[in-house]
Amino acid sequence: MGRPGVTKIQAMPSTTTDTSDWLHIPHTGEMLVSEFMEPLKLDTAALAQAIAVDPARLQAMIDGDTRIDGELDITLSRYFRMSEGFFLRLQTSAELRTAKRALNGELDRIQPRAA
Repeated sequence: MGRPGVTKIQAMPSTTTDTSDWLHIPHTGEMLVSEFMEPLKLDTAALAQAIAVDPARLQAMIDGDTRIDGELDITLSRYFRMSEGFFLRLQTSAELRTAKRALNGELDRIQPRAA
């Protein structure tokens, strides 16, 4: 028997979900290449020169080795005539979807706090 006013939390049983049929979540670099660079036939060197950034820095973001930052977002957004923050929002969206997948249903056990 527990103490009054104390709720005992029980662990939820662990489940395994087959993720092999889940769609790939592209990162910002993949989206940049497929939606912007390939249609315009731009390579990394040409884009880096056009926006005055180091090609290695741009390539690292394309490869998913580094995250996009505010400066790179602003320069890419200006070049492609997108709103500032566009590429940062792509990154955030992909990270949130990836995190939600990683939690794999664990969020269901969290009861939202009443207002």
